[in-house]
Amino acid sequence: MSNHKNPARFRNKTLAAALAFLLGSLGAHRFYLYGPRDPWGWAHIAGTLLGIPGVMLLVATERASIAGWVLAAIGAVSVLSAFLAAIVYGLRPDDKWDAQFNAAFAGTRVSGSGWTVIFVVIFSLLIGAFLLMTGLALSFQTYFESQVEAAKALSQ
Repeated sequence: MSNHKNPARFRNKTLAAALAFLLGSLGAHRFYLYGPRDPWGWAHIAGTLLGIPGVMLLVATERASIAGWVLAAIGAVSVLSAFLAAIVYGLRPDDKWDAQFNAAFAGTRVSGSGWTVIFVVIFSLLIGAFLLMTGLALSFQTYFESQVEAAKALSQ
């Protein structure tokens, strides 16, 4: 059996940002950059798998389930951190990207990101901010509705 390592792969910044944007909640960007043994990639999958039943539980109980809120929050962390990763990857200068992920290609191959990565960053910011604000609005609405119900119960 051969005992040599796989040759280094050139990691494309635009592809990493796009994977974080499109499939980040499944850890695709982490697996692309660090390989299948990356624990944070698996944490994304676990967070998403916990978040899905959490959202379903919240829908079924009309946002009354504490367990649903906890599970949905775990899933939200996975989704929102993926959008944040897409933004961070996209905004990192090419030379710093190459120094971290493509050091084996120093002097022979360099990243040259263009407008595509900028669009990925813009859409990540728009969708990520929308999801964050929607989650916060639903959380605060649920909290204040529960306070109104508690006040009504006290006044009777």
